[in-house]
Amino acid sequence: MKKSAATPAKTAPILEVSGLRLERGQTVILDDIAWRVARGQHWVILGPNGCGKTSLLRALTGYISPTSGDVSVLGHTYGECDWRDLRLQIGIVTTSLQASIPPAEPAIETVISGKYAQLDLWIKNTRADETAALKLLRFAGIGHLARREWLYLSQGERQRILIARALMANPRLLILDEPCSGLDPVAREHFLAFIEKLARRRACPALVLVTHHVEEITPAITHALVLRAGKIIAQGPLATALTGKTLSASFDSPIRLTRRANRLGLQFTGRGKNSVF
Repeated sequence: MKKSAATPAKTAPILEVSGLRLERGQTVILDDIAWRVARGQHWVILGPNGCGKTSLLRALTGYISPTSGDVSVLGHTYGECDWRDLRLQIGIVTTSLQASIPPAEPAIETVISGKYAQLDLWIKNTRADETAALKLLRFAGIGHLARREWLYLSQGERQRILIARALMANPRLLILDEPCSGLDPVAREHFLAFIEKLARRRACPALVLVTHHVEEITPAITHALVLRAGKIIAQGPLATALTGKTLSASFDSPIRLTRRANRLGLQFTGRGKNSVF
């Protein structure tokens, strides 16, 4: 009988990946991934399309089985305990969830559904659940939208609701998979300000931001993981792992990393193998 993962190990890292390899047919998708997220750290994962970001996320959440290697959450390893309990420790916000939300579902019910890891919630709401969900919606700056149906929410409002939904389960790790996708520039800046507010929250889980855009990295992000062709080419504290050199290697194009007013930017400095210009 597999042991429960309900009780976290207090001294264990939030997440630990060792020797992770993923093969499908003759294709190696992830190759010897070793990564550790400690308490108090917030990470960004960067890399070009096809570098393995999505496959890594699916392995972290138990939706795909690696060829070899281990994934541990709070000291509990997939395959050695109930993976359903483990997955509850990891919240994920991705636009792919949006298609599964019923159009007529009020925002507060979408948030409550996160507690039960259930889409299209059919469980009757309790007063305690509604109070907790409303508190999270207010923290996200959208408490006034609690009764608004999913169909009539903007993209930015939906992303905030999905973050509140993930927080409803009190996860120890929160993955934000390209959360600014589809947002206009003004909505993106408002959303990034909310992410920064979330990261500074005392009870905030460890964050993992997955993005193509360095300008979406807020000051609260402490560490970076840079991928290329299924391999890690740099990882560690943001200032040392995220450089023009590592980004140039990842995207196979000459890039200069700029910093201005606590925000990062990129300058393309010439032609690389992947250039379409």
